[in-house]
Amino acid sequence: MSRFAILLAGRVDPTPALRAALSGSRIIAADDGLRHAVSLGVTPELWVGDFDSSPPTPPAGFADLPRETFPADKDRTDGELAIDAALARGATSLMLVGALGGPRSDHAFAHLILALRYAAAGVAVECYDGFEQAWPLSPAPRRFDLLPGTQFSILKFSDLAGLTIAGAKWPLDEVSVPFHSILTQSNEAAGPITVTVREGAAILIAQADPSVR
Repeated sequence: MSRFAILLAGRVDPTPALRAALSGSRIIAADDGLRHAVSLGVTPELWVGDFDSSPPTPPAGFADLPRETFPADKDRTDGELAIDAALARGATSLMLVGALGGPRSDHAFAHLILALRYAAAGVAVECYDGFEQAWPLSPAPRRFDLLPGTQFSILKFSDLAGLTIAGAKWPLDEVSVPFHSILTQSNEAAGPITVTVREGAAILIAQADPSVR
């Protein structure tokens, strides 16, 4: 498996857990996401974007970083371009760093849509910024090794059918949940949980372990 991390411009808390999760990954930075490389202690192999939100001078040590420059007037985001660059280099697993939170909610929403798109295409996708972790869900049962008391929610992008949550304070068994319902907001893990969504598009988002922040 070829694992790539994409540095995006959203919030990042460079925790020991996040640094460890990046170990062994190849790195591509999307525009202003490059600023996280220093605090995370990583060196990207490529810097992609239109560079409209990056400082005029890159951080020390990155002046010679290979770039792929795109026009500002385009129909794809810098993050999308960086992901496509990773896939072109053989990525089969993606960690989107800085995809959640941040100053622009529309960017965070776009990153979640991209996570769903590439997961549907068979790419393993995770979003992790040191504050929160998020994973697209699928019809196959998936175990998440959350600590007891971890807060999590299921974010819906369509009506859901066959939603099952085991190991949580409020479990569900083969439940249909309409898109406009907030039933899946703010659950709590009793320990590792297993989640299945038979039909529909959804993402599990969980608070990162505060003991390693």
